[in-house]
Amino acid sequence: MRFRLLAALCLSLLLLACRPQGPAVEIGGRQFAVEVADNDAERQKGLMFRQKLPANRGMLFVFPNQAPRAFWMKNTRIPLDILYFDRDFKLVAQQRNVPPCHQRDCPSYPSGRPARYVLELNAGTASELGLKIGDRLTVHNVDTHVRR
Repeated sequence: MRFRLLAALCLSLLLLACRPQGPAVEIGGRQFAVEVADNDAERQKGLMFRQKLPANRGMLFVFPNQAPRAFWMKNTRIPLDILYFDRDFKLVAQQRNVPPCHQRDCPSYPSGRPARYVLELNAGTASELGLKIGDRLTVHNVDTHVRR
């Protein structure tokens, strides 16, 4: 009986230690620590002027409603994958390997479908994970207003 109790306690502690401490998302069997951009100023700045994005990091953009979205790479210095999710956290569109833009006029990268959440990760991550339309995003430690 003591052994079972001790084993259960150890397992519980191990599971707690594996949980993300800050905002994080999971997709394709991998977890990413994220910065959350949930207001106009943060969404406009995004990952601009960053020299690099560490592995297993990203930015989650949260919008107040679901609508077609378009992102651009002006002043963004790192190539990115841009993943668009609907209100149910289902992947509805993706723009892979989007290059930085160093010009005045930069192209936009539309979702083509309504989205409420957008996840930016290092370019190549979506291919590496084999992401496909319909995959689900799991969100951890993000304010409840993010979820519907």
